Amino acid sequence: MINQDSVKKVCEEWLEGKDYFLVDINVDKENKIIVEIDHKDGVWIEDCCQLSRFIEEHFDRDVEDYELEVGSAGIGQPLKVLQQYLNLVGKEVELMTLEGKKLTGVLADANDECFTLAYKEKQKVEGKKRPVLVDVSRQFAYGGAKWVKAVIEF
Repeated sequence: MINQDSVKKVCEEWLEGKDYFLVDINVDKENKIIVEIDHKDGVWIEDCCQLSRFIEEHFDRDVEDYELEVGSAGIGQPLKVLQQYLNLVGKEVELMTLEGKKLTGVLADANDECFTLAYKEKQKVEGKKRPVLVDVSRQFAYGGAKWVKAVIEF
């Protein structure tokens, strides 16, 4: 079976000096290898093909057969690595809290430990009859939400 760490090492070699970054690598029991990369401006199919060929140069199918899929992290997929958060600072995201509440707001900040979501929330304000929309800023640890996704506008 092909080792995930060896695939990661080959991918990191190809990524060196490029603006792309590794999002995920998955190697299952049947040697199906799935590599996800990303870039702040999007992923070009030509670059996925180049990475795929580079990986194929390092693993001999005659020694161990495998299936290889190289692609982008995918629009609408949950964020997985810090670089994705950093690329989305200042942009609108959607978040599902661990309690199951969906929040939509602007990713205000991201660092190694946590990220900050700025959003509007209805709150009861003293002197007001009805709840009013209030600006809220809340920090989340990276494991502190079920998922975070970029909001895609057309």
